[in-house]
Amino acid sequence: MPRRFTGDRLVLASHNPGKVREIDELLRPFAVAVASVGELGLPEPDETGATFVANAELKALAAAQGARLPALADDSGLVVPALGGAPGVVSARWAGPNKDFLVAMRRVEAELAAVEGADRSAHFVCAMSLAWPDGHVETFEGFVYGRLVFPPRGERGFGYDPIFLADGRDITFGEMDPAEKHRISHRADAFRQLVAACFG
Repeated sequence: MPRRFTGDRLVLASHNPGKVREIDELLRPFAVAVASVGELGLPEPDETGATFVANAELKALAAAQGARLPALADDSGLVVPALGGAPGVVSARWAGPNKDFLVAMRRVEAELAAVEGADRSAHFVCAMSLAWPDGHVETFEGFVYGRLVFPPRGERGFGYDPIFLADGRDITFGEMDPAEKHRISHRADAFRQLVAACFG
């Protein structure tokens, strides 16, 4: 049986303002007071895991033990099969030290262009982990499938959103109303599983 979350305070283990905003909006209906690790002055651990799950658990446990409160972390990224699954777990690193995702999106476009007849299918993955200070952790994985479009379209969302067109949609995540993205995204998929197991 998954462990239930019964408290009213939760730490978000992310220094990414876009991700903090999205998770905060998803948590709003549960009357949970949320603080980010950045607000608490906690450091960001090195993401040394080889998978999204490993990195999510590493971040959630570090935050829970640092804050002495339950902590929620996610690790997410873009997977492009034609690029051998890249950028994958190093999706954020493709944006460079300045976290410039225009640079990252241009790199994806350039690397795809170098693959003859490259399939433009892609998917986002989100591993979401809820950890407690005693070391217990619950983890869930969500996915959303689609294809890549260039040039980038839209100013909403963050990361690779402006080049991702979800299956059955004609606008990118970068053009989509945030409420609609929250319904269909990889993060929403993982969050639904988390809520059913730990909050329901």
